[in-house]
Amino acid sequence: MEYVTLNNGVKMPILGYGVYQVDPAECERCVLDAIDVGYRSIDTAQAYGNEEGVGNAIVKCGVDRKDLFITTKVWISNAGYEKAKASIDQSLQKLKTDYMDLLLIHQPFGDYYGTYRAMEEAYKAGKVRAIGVSNFYPDRYIDLANFCEIVPAVNQVETHVFQQQKIAHDVLKKYGTQIESWGPFAEGKNGMFTNEVLAAIGQKHNKTVAQVALRFLIQSGVVVIPKSVRKDRMKENFDVFDFALTAEDMKSIEALDTAKSLFFSHYDPQTVEWFMSIAKE
Repeated sequence: MEYVTLNNGVKMPILGYGVYQVDPAECERCVLDAIDVGYRSIDTAQAYGNEEGVGNAIVKCGVDRKDLFITTKVWISNAGYEKAKASIDQSLQKLKTDYMDLLLIHQPFGDYYGTYRAMEEAYKAGKVRAIGVSNFYPDRYIDLANFCEIVPAVNQVETHVFQQQKIAHDVLKKYGTQIESWGPFAEGKNGMFTNEVLAAIGQKHNKTVAQVALRFLIQSGVVVIPKSVRKDRMKENFDVFDFALTAEDMKSIEALDTAKSLFFSHYDPQTVEWFMSIAKE
């Protein structure tokens, strides 16, 4: 396994297992399978509804807690100091652990400044080893980073071969924040798994399109958390450290970037109004 060192010295695996859209009833089994394959970083969130499954797997997996890296995220409905503070303790209970390795604000809406203050407090209390954000575009990230006490250790954003976040890369590097990808396969959108460029590069290295896509991000310094409910796919996604893309390969994949989201935009009024409706629940 390769690691990145966060801005507070904490080491984080560059490859982890994400449980977004994993059925809560199946989550425990999936996480146990992932840990058996070799994953040590597990990414969940309050909004996923499966923190309990991750917690059960943590208890049952037989791997020492200190060797696991557990991430969760504070959801919009828990935004604000008091709600966030209570939700952090609730997440710890569901995860069956005394501390989280990484805690993120899931979306930059609602009173996320209050949320971040609660997270800073949890960090100082030893409940969290590192704190950060998710889905913060460069403008909101810069604003928060300049007015918080603890600069975010991580920003988890949509990152894949079609949306490579080149501007965000530069901004986050300037502030010492690690970029992490959600949706490293773009959920199969834009013909990801049949892309001719990725397929040709994969054939050259005797690797799949998925493995090439992950390897590109890893070599670009991006933390990745691919999700699958199938153990064979978990193994495939984990098997990306025995080859390296050439400079020519990297350049070819870089040319696939459209610099546009395949999912949603925080600059779209209707999207923001939808998030606001959740925040007011």
